Amino acid sequence: MTGASIPGAGYVAALASFDRMTATRLRALLRDRDPQEAYALAAGRVQPSDPIATLFAEYADLAQRWRTEARRHRPADAWRRCVEAGVDVVRPDDARFPAQLLGDPACPAVLFVRGDLDVLDARRVGIVGTRNATQQGRATAARFGAELAEAGVVVVSGLARGVDGAAHRGALSVDGSHPVGIVGNGLDQPYPRQHAELWARVAARGALVSEWPPGTPPDAFRFPLRNRILAALVEVLVVVESRERGGSLITAKEAGERSVDVMAVPGSVHSPASAGTNRLLSDGAAPATETADILVALGLDTRRAGRTRFDPRPAPRGTAAAIVESCRSQPLTLDAVVDSTGLSVADAAMAVARLERDGWLRSTGGWFEAIDEWADLA
Repeated sequence: MTGASIPGAGYVAALASFDRMTATRLRALLRDRDPQEAYALAAGRVQPSDPIATLFAEYADLAQRWRTEARRHRPADAWRRCVEAGVDVVRPDDARFPAQLLGDPACPAVLFVRGDLDVLDARRVGIVGTRNATQQGRATAARFGAELAEAGVVVVSGLARGVDGAAHRGALSVDGSHPVGIVGNGLDQPYPRQHAELWARVAARGALVSEWPPGTPPDAFRFPLRNRILAALVEVLVVVESRERGGSLITAKEAGERSVDVMAVPGSVHSPASAGTNRLLSDGAAPATETADILVALGLDTRRAGRTRFDPRPAPRGTAAAIVESCRSQPLTLDAVVDSTGLSVADAAMAVARLERDGWLRSTGGWFEAIDEWADLA
């Protein structure tokens, strides 16, 4: 294959494979240059001008490193891998590039895609969580995935083990669903390997998206980077289970920085798998106890439709949600609420008073108990 017959996408894919190539550096290389010229510049075949000259001056070994990388990553080989894997190379100036990313401060310089990015035109919810999920956590993710898909919502996740995979399996159980997977390696190498079939089904029904070209291994540092893309693409992010320092919390942080609503599934204070989600709730995330909570956040609430029973109570959030969950386990005194939440007596009294007013708690002889059915108010 001659240089003239290699499409620009081959040069972009080769550049994206370079060691120490970041989205910012790739954007700088491609700014006001065609991909072939950008590749020649990185390979040291033409004299650099600013800002690349400044970049090389700041990182003395970078120019030499990229010259070595150019010998390892040739555009013809990179393009062939894309073709063999059925991968499209989509840049920000391409009409297919997700509009949700264009204004993002950390917009990718290129996306590698299997499937149809047009599915992102629908309403979108991200579902993420720990790889070491409990059975209950996986079941919750699968139920959310299926019920959101039934409502016409695109389920976006990371295709990891545990919560992510369960959410996508749930979505795929619904005919006509279009799930989207954002992954941290090349699209020709499903990771984890046991998810190869799941990757294929997501690509066939929706889209697989990566910032890295075919042949890129699943290095640990790539997954926190992909989380920003997932966070930027969704309207609501739901964290089903997360360890105290789980990667899902990174995604939640990225979502929060983009003003994306973050929701979390409450869990037992004794379960390590819920330590991160409970912390999100205490920090102000909205609780997601059923799919209707998520649809409300999207503005797609259909609970009043038809003859189904509707719970009109405003959903408690943060510490209030934790108080309701504690009182659901067993009735608590005000002193016990203070001990379990760390609130002052005055703040705890105000919190339980609001929950009584909204119909979530009732007080009997100084003990507060949760009201699970609004009909119990009668």
